[in-house]
Amino acid sequence: MSAFRTLDDAGSLTGKRVLMRVDLNVPMENGRVTDATRIERVAPTIREVAERGAKVILLAHFGRPKGKREPKDSLEPVVPALGTALGRNVAFAPDCIGEEAAKAVAALKDGDVLLLENTRYHAGEEKNDSAFADALAANGDVYVNEAFSAAHRAHASTEGLAHRLPAYAGREMQAELDALTKGLESPQRPVIALVGGAKVSSKIDLLENLVAKVDMLVIGGGMANTFLHAQGKAVGKSLCEKDLAETATRILAAAEKAGCRIILPVDAVAASEFKAQAPHETVPVDAVPEASMILDAGPRSVAEINAAIDDAKTLVWNGPLGAFELAPFDAATVAAAKHAAARTKDGHLVSVAGGGDTVAALNHAGVAQAFTYVSTAGGAFLEWLEGKALPGVEALRAGN
Repeated sequence: MSAFRTLDDAGSLTGKRVLMRVDLNVPMENGRVTDATRIERVAPTIREVAERGAKVILLAHFGRPKGKREPKDSLEPVVPALGTALGRNVAFAPDCIGEEAAKAVAALKDGDVLLLENTRYHAGEEKNDSAFADALAANGDVYVNEAFSAAHRAHASTEGLAHRLPAYAGREMQAELDALTKGLESPQRPVIALVGGAKVSSKIDLLENLVAKVDMLVIGGGMANTFLHAQGKAVGKSLCEKDLAETATRILAAAEKAGCRIILPVDAVAASEFKAQAPHETVPVDAVPEASMILDAGPRSVAEINAAIDDAKTLVWNGPLGAFELAPFDAATVAAAKHAAARTKDGHLVSVAGGGDTVAALNHAGVAQAFTYVSTAGGAFLEWLEGKALPGVEALRAGN
C-alpha cells in the first residue's frame, strides 16, 4: 500500500492560502448546531494549520441543495459553533467561488480562518466539473482533505482539487487511513470481523470482500437470520430475506474455500413483538417458536463471539448484534463491545469500528472511547470495507 501525503510533508505553510475540505454536515435545529462532534473532530487540524501561519479557507457541503441556493442549506449558521470549537473568530463568505469568495480570501491575514458557503450550491461540485474545480483552486495555494466521510464521492472539492494543488491528508483523515490500514490492509493476525445490521442485501459486497480478508467473521443482527434460514433453520416471524438464501449459501462456501471461520448465533433471544421490554425467551436457533422473532443473540452466542475475540489480534466492527435500541435486546451488542474494549485496553487487540448504528451502539455501551479507532464516516467506511477505491483517498496517495 503506497503512503499518503500528510501535513508532515507540506513544509512551511506561512502566508499560504490553504483550502481545507471538511465535513460540517452537522444536525441543526432552529438555526443552531445540536451535535458538534464533526466540528470538534476537525478543529485540531484547522488550529494546527492556522498556527503554522496559513490562511485557512474551509470548504464544505451541507444538505442536498442540488446545485441551487437553498437558504435552509446555508453554512452560515455553523459559524458560531465552529468559532467556539476553535476558540477564535471565523469569517464567512456567501459563496465558495467568484468575486465574493475572492474578496473574503484577500482580506485574510496569516492565521485567520474563513468558511466559504456550501459547495453544493453549485451543480459543478457533484459533477466534479473541471471549470468549477478550477474556480475553487483559484483561491488556494495548498489543498488539505480532512473529510474522509466524503472521500467516496468524486466531487470537485473532494477529488478534483487534489489534482490542481499540492494535496495532503489532514490529521483526522490521516488517523482514519492509519486505522483502516491496521484494520484490513496490513493487520496483525488473526483478524476477526463483526458484521451486523438488519439486511444482507445492503452488505453483500462487504461480506464477499471480508471472507477473503479475515480469519473469522461474526454475522449478527437481522442478517444472521437469512444465513440461518439458508441452513434450513426455521426463524419464525424474524426479519429474514428468504430470497437471498442462495447468496448466503454462496458466501458461506466462499468463506470455507478462503479458510475464513463463520460464526453465526447458536442461541437467540426471541419475542412475539418488536418493542422494548417485550416478553421474551432464550432459545436455540433451531427451536425458534413460529410466532416469535429473533431480536438478539443469546448468551451462548456471546460467549462464542467473545472467545473468538480473545483469539484475535485485530477486530473490525460494523453493525449491531441485535435490536440494540430496544432493551433488553441490547445485551449481546453491549457484552461483546465491552469485551472488545477490555481486550483493547489491555493491549491485546486493535479494534476499528464504524458506521452510524455501530457508533450509536458503542456509545450506548459506553465504550466508544476505549476502541482503537471509531469512524464516524458511514458510507466511506463501508465502501472501504467493501474493498472499493475511494476517489478522495486515491488522490492523496504519494506518487500521484
